Amino acid sequence: MWALVEDNTVTKVFTRPKALTLGDNQYPANIFSLWSSSELEAIGIYEVVIDNTNLKNQEYYINTDQTFDFADGTVTASYGTATAKNLDDTLYTADDEAENAEHVEGTVAAYGLKHNHKEAINLQAAAKLQPTDWMVIREADGGTAVPSSISTSRAAVRTKANEMCTAIDGAADVDALAALYVYTYADPDDLTSAYTRPLGELPEVG
Repeated sequence: MWALVEDNTVTKVFTRPKALTLGDNQYPANIFSLWSSSELEAIGIYEVVIDNTNLKNQEYYINTDQTFDFADGTVTASYGTATAKNLDDTLYTADDEAENAEHVEGTVAAYGLKHNHKEAINLQAAAKLQPTDWMVIREADGGTAVPSSISTSRAAVRTKANEMCTAIDGAADVDALAALYVYTYADPDDLTSAYTRPLGELPEVG
């Protein structure tokens, strides 16, 4: 990424090489690859330095657009302060309902991170159970009983899914929620040691 600096101000940003006109001079796109940094800077073109200090995980935060600044001969692209996404569901208010009768007060206007993460866990649990669902249906229809090992492992999936959802509900903020998914080694000096996350894993059925 490059930026055009005029009068010590970034006036244009180039995300890819392109032909350009500066004053009375026209330049082909290949100057971005053929010219040295000093040659480009002589006509006001600077390679952009990316500052990701404030960049947050987009799953949990809403990042700002980049801003471009020129100082001490360097163009820097940086982000402003990111905004945490809502942990909890956003509900329609009485004012919302007054403006649109379909937006009933107290109903969900937008799901929060906790809802979405719990839904993902429940979908994963359903996928674990699905291959043996036919056994449960067969038993309910009066057929052969589900093997005890299958019943036990199916119950373990449901129990673990509930525990995971409880942990998600208990997250105090988005950073605490994100931390549930961070894998670490039981022994940081031994890469063969257990590699787990606080949220844990759903067991297999069978």
